[in-house]
Amino acid sequence: MKNSYVILLVIFCFSFFPLQAYANSYGWGGYKKTTDHTQPEVGKYKPILEKYNSYYVDPSGDKHVYLTFDNGYEAGYTEQILDVLKEKNAPATFFLTGHYVEDQPELTKRMLDDGHTIGNHSDGHRDFTKLSKQEFTEDLEVLTKKIKKVSEDANVQYVRPPKGTFNEQSLQWANELGYTHIFWSLAFVDWNEGSEKGWKNAYDQVMEQIHRCHYFDAYCI
Repeated sequence: MKNSYVILLVIFCFSFFPLQAYANSYGWGGYKKTTDHTQPEVGKYKPILEKYNSYYVDPSGDKHVYLTFDNGYEAGYTEQILDVLKEKNAPATFFLTGHYVEDQPELTKRMLDDGHTIGNHSDGHRDFTKLSKQEFTEDLEVLTKKIKKVSEDANVQYVRPPKGTFNEQSLQWANELGYTHIFWSLAFVDWNEGSEKGWKNAYDQVMEQIHRCHYFDAYCI
């Protein structure tokens, strides 16, 4: 996966496929963006998320924006992002992969030292819906151990599935391990290196979709 760094977090407004068998795979993507500043509807996925204490928006209705970054590799922007977050006193959640933690232990440590939250984005960035329960458990727990090796005080309790792929089984297994799934309600596509259109384009797209209580996902290239 390519992670791309944008200082804005993205929102999940997705159109979903019909619910099928328990082990089927669902994709948290291809959503229809809203431009009237309302929360996106997620159709039949909503009761599934509620059943397994999973979130794509903050249900409180308060005026909050939750910044989240998916970091699969480092392209040189993380330090700048951390500098801006520190300057603005803005907390964020960074969903990291095993490769990132191993390759960038100092940046991982700084995220924690600066008061940010680190989430589990899987050790090998694998499709959760294609793993056995043992493989799923190992994938999450191996990464959590790597993060705690960087800092024993790290509290890794949130998980974001690679590419947003999930099913009821993966949500349940995560719950059993003590993890909470966090999706998003607004997203900006910025992981295609070389196709960037500048900060103004990114800003405008995000502001068109902004709504109360959302998880804004910024992928990090």
